Amino acid sequence: MKTPGPNFRDDMRALTDARLNFGPRGAAMTTKDALGFALDHARAREAVEAGLNLPELTGALTRLGLDHRVVTSAAANRETFIRRPDLGRRLPDGDAASLADLGPVDVALVLGDGLSAMAVALNGAAFMAALARRLRELGLGFGPVILAHQARVALGDGIARALGAQTVVMALGERPGLSAADSLGVYVTHLPRTDTQDSARNCISNIRDAGISVDDAADQTARLITAMRVTGQSGVALSQAIAAGALPRSSP
Repeated sequence: MKTPGPNFRDDMRALTDARLNFGPRGAAMTTKDALGFALDHARAREAVEAGLNLPELTGALTRLGLDHRVVTSAAANRETFIRRPDLGRRLPDGDAASLADLGPVDVALVLGDGLSAMAVALNGAAFMAALARRLRELGLGFGPVILAHQARVALGDGIARALGAQTVVMALGERPGLSAADSLGVYVTHLPRTDTQDSARNCISNIRDAGISVDDAADQTARLITAMRVTGQSGVALSQAIAAGALPRSSP
């Protein structure tokens, strides 16, 4: 086994932001590492507690040529959203009714704050624009982007049903760790219901500058949507359909 060189820690940190090594064991972490931990913890808290910046988001979507609407989950404020995940999954009847005249559409596009509004601010509008271009090329209708306050993943199911959509793409900020507070996640669900399980969703995560690019994520999402429309399945069932030869393995 090769003995690590003097620059082992620097070499390893060049490969990943994860905390894999703090150096030799001693009485405590170095001051540098302790301050770095405190900074990343503060960034994670800020990401969770922040809300959507609607003026910036709506302005960005308008410049990209995307219409938009705004809804709020049954969690009326950020504190309730954090303490009551169940309310963040529920679309109030009034908001559902306000979307009814916008459908039906093939794909519902939802951009929610989730657990990191920072991630949405950085890459949310760009991802939606990139995916919209691909959906147009596929001949699929998608209607306005739905901006969702206090949104958990399953909120997209109610939005999709209100829009009469076969498929929903929910993009939202992922739970921040101590190595990344700006990661956007995308959840794609076909034929969503009120009782849709997480196993029926496909997820593309770590969309950020140091992870998956917006264009790659949009490509993957478009391929997933195509595969779902061919098989009528999503999530684990889609993987099983592909394994059984329902469509070429390279499709999703």
